Parts: sequence; C-alpha cells; structure tokens
Amino acid sequence: MSFSHHFRKKIDQVPEETAQLPVTDMHIHLVDFSQNTEGLQVLIDRMKQANIEKSVIFGLPVIKKWAESEPERPSYYLDDDSPCYYFASTDEIVADEYLKLSSEEQNMLAPTLCGFNPTDRLAIDYVEYMFKKYPFWRGIGELLLRHDDLTALTEGEPARVNHPALHDIYVFCAERDLPGCIHQNSTSVGHHDRFEYLHEMKEALGKFPQTTFIWAHCGCSRRVSHKNYAAMIREMLISHRNLYVDLSWIIYEEAICSGLEPKPAWIKIIKEFPERFMLGTDLCGHFDHLGRTIARYNNLINLLPLRISEMIAGKNAEELYFRRETSKEQQSRQ
Repeated sequence: MSFSHHFRKKIDQVPEETAQLPVTDMHIHLVDFSQNTEGLQVLIDRMKQANIEKSVIFGLPVIKKWAESEPERPSYYLDDDSPCYYFASTDEIVADEYLKLSSEEQNMLAPTLCGFNPTDRLAIDYVEYMFKKYPFWRGIGELLLRHDDLTALTEGEPARVNHPALHDIYVFCAERDLPGCIHQNSTSVGHHDRFEYLHEMKEALGKFPQTTFIWAHCGCSRRVSHKNYAAMIREMLISHRNLYVDLSWIIYEEAICSGLEPKPAWIKIIKEFPERFMLGTDLCGHFDHLGRTIARYNNLINLLPLRISEMIAGKNAEELYFRRETSKEQQSRQ
C-alpha cells in the first residue's frame, strides 16, 4: 500500500464530513503529481458541503516522470523510482481554472504561485513575469524544499529554505506583503535525535524578518519526527515573529495527536500563539475526501476556547491571504 493510500485509509476512519466551524483551508493543491485535477468547480462544490468558506490553492511545482521502464502511470511521487522535475505550467493550470470562475467563486479562493525551480537564481524573473501576467496571485508556495524522499527524487541540486536563489523571492514577498508557504523538513528521515535542517530555517527567518513565512506541516514530513517536536515549535514561534505554521497533512496524526486526541503540550502552544496556527487539508487534485480531511480537526476545535478555535479555523489564514491587498490593488486606489 502506498503512503498516499495509507493516509487516505486513515481519513476514511473519520466519522464526520463537515467542519464544526467555518474554515479557511490554508493548504490545498489543485493538481496531483501528474498535474491532473478535478477542477476548481468541483473543489468549490466540495468546500460548500464541508463548511469550508475559503481556500488557499497551490499548484505543485514538480511533476512525476512516467519512465519507459515503469508499466503503470504514476500519480504520486512515491509510486515508483522515476524522478520528478520542475514544471512551470502548474501555475498556468491554476490560472486557467481560476479565470473560469465567477467573481463570487473567485472570492472564495486565494491562488498562489509555485512553479519555479527554487535553486535557480533566475527564478525571480519568472515570478515577476507571472505577477504581471496574472495580478491575482495572493502569495508564493507551496515551495517543496527539504522534503524526505521527494528531495532525492527531484532532478537537480537539493532545494533548501536558505538557498541564495530564494533571497530575491523573499524580498519580493516582503515588498508586496505576500506570505510564502514552504515545505522545509526540520530534520532528515535518518536523524530523530536532533533537528538536522533547523539551522537553515532559522537563517532564512532571521535574514528576512519582514517576510511572512508559513511553515507547512510545522516542518514535519514522512518519517520526520523528534520526541521534543512541540518544544521546538514553541521555541521557533518565540524567536521568530514572522513565522506561522499550518497543521496540514501528517503533522496532526503523527505529532499532535495521541490516537485521536490532541496532546496537552500542543493545546498549550496553540493557546499561547493563537494567531500563528492554521488548518489545511493538503489534498492534491482530487477532492472526494475533503469533508473528512477537514473534519478530523473537530476534536482539536472542541478542546480550545471558541475565540481561538475561530482564529485557527479561519481568521488567521483569512487575514494573511484574503484581507491583505496586492500592490496592484493598492496602486489602483492611488
């Protein structure tokens, strides 16, 4: 059973299909690793059924190669041993789908840009071009940087959050008040006694204090764990005011919960930093499990004061992605 199927099997066990509070889904991909999608219209229909009022939508910056030696077409990066490569057209897929929608439907979505090689110092030229072509982008991401087996499978040098090619991207985001969502593992799959890559995250956060970073899955990933994970997240939030985290993909089951119940240490941290946490589904291109994926957070929501639950469920992501104006919108008012 592939990891994606294993995760879906867990989601199938969630008894509810609707979020108890209105949600802004901070983290969902329009496409899968073959760049296939059910489309934004299907996503919007599923959102309405699941009590998701708004969603932040990404493409996927890489595509999985279907190698001649592989008998079955892959849809996930771990389906076989063939490599992945950067795929700029993912942003065009997002743009094409977004432009098909009515203005009312567009207001439910915050599209972001991700289809560039984060180790290429010319990437900023692509970003600037795409923002001129489609001024509706609301952020950068999700950038796939340190990412367990995906790093090894992606052609080219390893991507990392402190790579010089991303410096101009971070400045671009700061100048336009745009958040950047990044996947950067806190450690490797082989080291669970220390946070091997945390210094890279700290360097980027410290060097670009005016840039808003959203750390996807709190830096957690497949087989990436540590007994003091909650304490590390707390220390990072204390030290870096420009850091936000999303509780998407496997962080919830693998680190935050014991069984189905959130651990007291995580409840305490969320209460201490209620404005810095957000919820996400991290589905990729196919949305039939959207309701159950977002409803799994109902246990967490029930353990928090209503004010904090409303913040992590929707208000924080809405503030970052939907209430901030892009530079073009600001200029049009001058």
